[in-house]
Amino acid sequence: MDIKEIMTKLNHRYPFLLVDRIVEREPDKWIKGYKNITFNEPYFNGHFPENPIFPGVLIIESMAQIGGLMFSEKEKGFLVGVDKTKFIHFVRPGDQLVTEATKIKEFGQYAKVEVKGSVDGKVVAKAEVTYYFENVEE
Repeated sequence: MDIKEIMTKLNHRYPFLLVDRIVEREPDKWIKGYKNITFNEPYFNGHFPENPIFPGVLIIESMAQIGGLMFSEKEKGFLVGVDKTKFIHFVRPGDQLVTEATKIKEFGQYAKVEVKGSVDGKVVAKAEVTYYFENVEE
């Protein structure tokens, strides 16, 4: 999925569209995508000017957006929970944050996904993310 297709699936837009490409996907099972971290993004002006670090909350948001695209056939998905979150290494401008997400389970209008972010093959963050989907037939 390139950025044009991603934008048809997610309602997010700059500066909160935090996915650049989906490279592999098996709908409702797993997905792999990435976000390129560039110095010209607005949050680096304050986080932190002399030691720029991609904010942890945006790492989670990027991983959650990619994980949610696993279910792109469903309508109106929302992030409703983040559990077991760990930040292991900093993410900096010039890095490519690669996210791999795997479905743990679906229950009613909810789905729980394990997300793992890495840079250069080294895990930088991981979490379990829960989504709620409107208009899902049970």
